[in-house]
Amino acid sequence: MDLQEQYLRELKSLFWDNGISPDDYQLERFANFATLVTEKNDLVNLVSRKDIQKIVENHIFISAFMTNFIPEKISRFLDIGTGGGFPGIPLSIIRPMMKGVLVDSTAKKIDAVKEFTNKLKLNNLTVESDRVESDEFIEKYSDSFDLIVSRATAPLVILFRYAIPLIKNKAYLAAIKGGDLSDEFKIAELKYKPYIKKSTIFELAYKPTNTRNEKDKKLILIELNK
Repeated sequence: MDLQEQYLRELKSLFWDNGISPDDYQLERFANFATLVTEKNDLVNLVSRKDIQKIVENHIFISAFMTNFIPEKISRFLDIGTGGGFPGIPLSIIRPMMKGVLVDSTAKKIDAVKEFTNKLKLNNLTVESDRVESDEFIEKYSDSFDLIVSRATAPLVILFRYAIPLIKNKAYLAAIKGGDLSDEFKIAELKYKPYIKKSTIFELAYKPTNTRNEKDKKLILIELNK
């Protein structure tokens, strides 16, 4: 069995077990993406070496799984610190009607992500090599997004600072994080409370290997008003 076929089987099993039904074309794209990242990872550190064996579950599936908790009426998202294209590329595959911008300041990673989006024919994505806090980026994308996503390790207070100039009047911030988020949220709330309409923390539990969220992955979803 070749690598892509192995990934395809893993994906089908995870999605099926968790009541998610991508079509065959989406599944092929996911498997192709997993193969592209694995091959590129020998040259560019997109995913930690010890984690590459779990790329389907820990990166591709979990990125797609977060759409279970994100509102349907999203037209344009920004993926801050996309790294190897996570969660932005899986989001764009599972929600093809959403347009997205993937940004990272590491040129080698962004070059790889551009290659992935071209090979996967993801015409709903734009890839930017930049810092989201730069004047140029803010000028280009101010008031543009109704969803900000991130799997990066930046604290919430920093994600708020990045997000506020770039969001529409009503938007969502969705970040995948681990551990106890209460202190981190309190710090962000102290500074940005006027912008916060509602916040929810979802446990990212899934079958069969994380039914009680042993991996301690959470999605914090914050509804924002400008």
